[in-house]
Amino acid sequence: MLPKKKWTLLPPPEKEALQQLSDELSTVKNPYFLQLLLSRGIQSFEQAKAFMRPELTSIHDPFLMKDMDKAVERLGLALETGEKILIYGDYDVDGTTSVALVYGYLSEILGADCDYYIPDRYNEGYGVSQAGVQYAKDNNYSLIISLDCGIKAHEKVAWCHEHGIDFIVCDHHLPEGTLPNALAVLDPKRKDCAYPFKELTGCGVGFKLLQAFIEANYLETEPLWDRIDLLACSIAADMVPITDENRIFTYFGLEKLSSNPSPGLAYLLQNAGRTAPIQVTDIVFSISPVINAAGRMDHAHGAVKLLLASDTLEASQLAEAVLKQNQSRKEVEKEIVQQALEIFQEDPFLPNAFSTVLFHPSWHKGVVGIVASKMQEHYYRPTIILTESNGHLVGSARSVKGFDIHAALESCADLLVQFGGHTHAAGLHLKPADLPAFIQRFDELVKIGLTENPPQAELLIDMEIPLSALNLPFHDKLLIRLSPSGPGNMIPLFQSNQLFQSAPPTIMKEAHLKLFVQDKPENPVMEVIAFNLRADFYEGLMDAYLNQKPISLVYHLEVNEFRGNRKLQLRALDMA
Repeated sequence: MLPKKKWTLLPPPEKEALQQLSDELSTVKNPYFLQLLLSRGIQSFEQAKAFMRPELTSIHDPFLMKDMDKAVERLGLALETGEKILIYGDYDVDGTTSVALVYGYLSEILGADCDYYIPDRYNEGYGVSQAGVQYAKDNNYSLIISLDCGIKAHEKVAWCHEHGIDFIVCDHHLPEGTLPNALAVLDPKRKDCAYPFKELTGCGVGFKLLQAFIEANYLETEPLWDRIDLLACSIAADMVPITDENRIFTYFGLEKLSSNPSPGLAYLLQNAGRTAPIQVTDIVFSISPVINAAGRMDHAHGAVKLLLASDTLEASQLAEAVLKQNQSRKEVEKEIVQQALEIFQEDPFLPNAFSTVLFHPSWHKGVVGIVASKMQEHYYRPTIILTESNGHLVGSARSVKGFDIHAALESCADLLVQFGGHTHAAGLHLKPADLPAFIQRFDELVKIGLTENPPQAELLIDMEIPLSALNLPFHDKLLIRLSPSGPGNMIPLFQSNQLFQSAPPTIMKEAHLKLFVQDKPENPVMEVIAFNLRADFYEGLMDAYLNQKPISLVYHLEVNEFRGNRKLQLRALDMA
C-alpha cells in the first residue's frame, strides 16, 4: 500500500534546545508540545508569550508604509471639505471585506459622503475598469480609494488624473516594474516600502490606512477594532501567512466571530452549524465560499450588502440570496470539473505534458478558479483553466510547490492581454489565436522550472508520535495555544507507525473510510476518518487487516462531538 503524497518529516529539535525551552516555560512540560513550538521558531518565553497570547499593541506603525502620510492627508482633506469618495474593491472575499470595512467605517463613523463600486466580473473583469472610473467622473467623485486592486491600473489612474480625480491605491499584489501615478500607492510589496510585514491582505492594507488616519486625528480605535472579524475573513480566505500581524488580526478576529460577529457573518456561521470557538477552517468552509459565490454567479454587491447588514433580519434576507448562489456555484463547478477531467483524458498531448491548460468556451467564468484548484489537486501540476469572455480567453492559474506561476506568465507576457496575481495563483487574459503558442511556451517553462520532475504533493509532518501520547487534553491545548492555524502555522500533522486495525475498514457515503487502530493490543483503540480515500486505500487496508500487517498514518487530531460527548479521533490525510 503506497502513500499518495511525499512524506517529509521535520527533523527533531536538539535536546539542548528542547530542555532550554522547557526550563523557560515552567508550566509547559509536554515534550511533544514543546517540539511543536520549536518547529515554529519559538525558542524563548517572550517568543512563546507573543505567539500564544497576541496583543493588539504589537501591530506595526502604519506610517512605516510608503505613502501613508500622503494618503492620510488626502483622506483628511476629503472629509473636511465634504468631497465625494468612491471606495473601489474587488469581487472576491478579500475585496468585498475590504470595501465593507473601509466604506462602513468612513460612512458610519466619520459620516463621509462616500459610496462603493465593485466591478462586474463578466462585463468589466478584474481590477480597476474604465466603466468604474467613468462612473466616478459621471457622479462627481473627486477621490477613489481602491482596495485589493489598482497596483497595475496605470492607464485608469492616469485617466483619473486627467479628469481631476485623485487616486489612493491600497493593494497587496506584486507591482510591475513601475507604479501607477497615483497620489498614494499603499502596497507593502513595493520595493521601496520599508513596512516590516509584507503579507497583508488587501483588507489589511485598508485597515492600516484607517489605523493611520485614526492615530493622526486622535480618534477612538474601538469602532475600527469592531470590524476586525472582516479582516480575519480576508486573511483566511486569501491564504496569506497567518504570522506576524496577520496572526494578531486573525486571533482577535476569531474572538469577535466567536462572541459578537457582525450580523451577516453571524447568519452564515449559524446556517452552517458552526459554533464557538470559531476557527480559521470555519471561515474557509462556511463563509468564504458563500461570499465568493455572489461575485462568481452574479454580482458581488450582494456580498457587500450582507457584510454591511445592520441587524439579523436584514442579514437573513440578504444571506438567503447569496446562499442560493453558492448552491448554484456547487452544481456548476461539479459539472465543469467532470468535463475538464474528460477533456484531459481524451487529449493526446496532456498525459505526457508538464502542465495542464484546458479551454472550453461555455465554462462559467466565475468558477474557473475553483476548477483550476481541483484539477491541480487531481494531477498535481501547474494548471490553467480558460473560458471565453468578450472575445478573449480568460481564466485562472494554480501552481505547485517550487514553481512561480506569476513569473512564468511574465515570460509569456507578449502572448497575454493582461495577467496578475501571486507566486501560486494568478489570472490571465489572452487572444484566442495565441492559445496554441501559449500552451507550448508555458509547458516548456514548467518543464524547465519544476524543482521536482514530476512534482509530487508533499505532506510536511511535524513529528512521529505514539498513539499513547494522544488524548483530549493534549488536543485542546494544541487547539487553544497554537491557533489560529493556517499558512505559516499549519494545523499540526502527525505520523504514527506500526498500527494494527482492530476491525475491518468500513466505507462511508461511497467515498470515505473509517478504521479503528491501535499500536498495542493492550492500548485503547483510536477511530480514524479518511475522507475521499476509499478508491486509493480500501483494498490495501482490507488486505492489511486480514493478514495483520501494520500500517502507517499521517493525520490531524480532531474532536467528534455528539450529544455532549467529546471523543478524540484522527483525520487521516494519507497512509501506507
